[in-house]
Amino acid sequence: MARPNFKSFKKKALDRPDVAEEYDRLSLAYDLRRKLVALRQSAGLTQEDIAERLKTKKSNISRLESVNSAISPKLSTIVDYAEAMGYEVKIDFVSLHSQKHNKSLQRTAEKRRR
Repeated sequence: MARPNFKSFKKKALDRPDVAEEYDRLSLAYDLRRKLVALRQSAGLTQEDIAERLKTKKSNISRLESVNSAISPKLSTIVDYAEAMGYEVKIDFVSLHSQKHNKSLQRTAEKRRR
């Protein structure tokens, strides 16, 4: 019997309501950190470059960008990080009802594709 790949493991795990709920809860933090890294890399900057611009240590930038960090960054830190690269932060609010409905539709579509 072959070992499941990550994609099939994830699909099976997300079929469990408790796992899907936790996944949804954490997805915003993961998305933010991935966007921070992508923004820095697209600007051609290193963590050291950003640390210098923000007058902080590289380890602080590393922690800010780490998806494994248990620390939730302050909004002002995210704003400073974005501004150091010439960007501004925009925040959007989405109805929980429509968000849950959309995620439910996405999961249903994924199950149909299997």
